[in-house]
Amino acid sequence: MSLARQRPGTNVFAMDVLCARILERHRDSIRVQKSHLAVPNLTRIIGATLTLSNKHGFHATTLRQLAEASGLSMGGLYTYFDSKPTLLAMILGEVAETAAEVLTAPPASVKQDARKHLHWIIATHVRMSEAMQPWFVFSFMEAKSFPPAERQRAIEMEVMTEKIIADVLKQGVASGVFTIDQVTLTASLIKPLLQDWYVKRAKYRRRGTSIEAYINAVGAFVDAAVAARTRPGRAATGSRTKSRPTAHP
Repeated sequence: MSLARQRPGTNVFAMDVLCARILERHRDSIRVQKSHLAVPNLTRIIGATLTLSNKHGFHATTLRQLAEASGLSMGGLYTYFDSKPTLLAMILGEVAETAAEVLTAPPASVKQDARKHLHWIIATHVRMSEAMQPWFVFSFMEAKSFPPAERQRAIEMEVMTEKIIADVLKQGVASGVFTIDQVTLTASLIKPLLQDWYVKRAKYRRRGTSIEAYINAVGAFVDAAVAARTRPGRAATGSRTKSRPTAHP
């Protein structure tokens, strides 16, 4: 179920909506097929996983702890996934799919304006990570302890976001809106600014930094870094003087 097909007014980042998408993608392995039963249980399982991982780490969390926290039996857990790596893949897959769907679907009003598009990506990513903070924190903080396949998936998620940013930066350079010497590097420097909001959320809460203030600050900072400007040694438009004829011996 794509985010675009959700009912109008639905919170597309709500836990039950995301778990309904997980059910749809993993119907071949999830043995409970009825959505009205499966989605609430998946919501409890995923919610408990994110909470326990935040306290103890995913690697240290046992299935017995997960069963107790979710209110399901061990046998009940195994009707939804056959192992912890499968559960991990479900969570990472949902974060990756949601981020890809959201960030690659800008409104038509910003597509042709690289500066507006870049600001839209910044605002959209920050708001999405705010709504899905436990999911994003899990993906970021647990990555180093993931099995190789899942660790590679986490890396690919970061590369995907950087590429989306880089493509907009390239568009801006081509249209003369941005002046950037190294587009890929610049995109990789912008990405941590987006991550900082959800990774260090407590810091900004203590400082009283609102989400709007953070979005505006990042936008202004990036603007200052990439905005088109006259390069040193290049005369401003309209101020060039004609060169004098060269004397010949």
